Amino acid sequence: MKTITFYLDFISPYAYLAFEKLPQTLEGISHQVVYKPVLLGALLRHHGQLGPAEIVGKREWTYRQVLWLAREEGIPLQMPRQHPFAPLPLLRLAVACGQAGLPNRWVCETVFHHVWRGAGADPNEPGRLAQLRAQLQPARSPDEESVKADLRAHTEAAAAQRVFGVPLFEVDGEHFWGLDALPLLRAYLQGDPWFSGPWREASQVPNVS
Repeated sequence: MKTITFYLDFISPYAYLAFEKLPQTLEGISHQVVYKPVLLGALLRHHGQLGPAEIVGKREWTYRQVLWLAREEGIPLQMPRQHPFAPLPLLRLAVACGQAGLPNRWVCETVFHHVWRGAGADPNEPGRLAQLRAQLQPARSPDEESVKADLRAHTEAAAAQRVFGVPLFEVDGEHFWGLDALPLLRAYLQGDPWFSGPWREASQVPNVS
């Protein structure tokens, strides 16, 4: 049985779509998934990158594309009232729900739906956050220092392991990034021999810059 670590941030519509598609991707494959919330903004800063919503033109394209992808896949998706938004309250709430700061799929699903099936509402509106917290019944307070430390540790460990964005799936030390990497992930888990050739060789291309 393979263990797949799913690095996610609820701010990412691609992470939401990948979350919804993951069960189909893993159908028939013996596996377990570890859901690991991380702060995408901190990962981007670590690697000296801007997020899609910080780049003029790319921001509009991102929103149009994810709405199209959701329509094509039959996945409900409504843009929240504003984007990007501060994801820390949601990340800490999810971390507070899970043993060792690792939420289960139901918790992640509930938070993702709060953001991306919220009929255009503000994910951080105090009343909605209170309702979400009441629904999830976290074992710890999201404001506890231990929760903040767990999220920080998740993010720092991800950066150290060269995780550069979300959604990212790690298995056997290999990284599969993005919604469009799900077919690649499935092929790897099924033992496709391609991964012993071109997959390995790609990392050996010289960088002459």
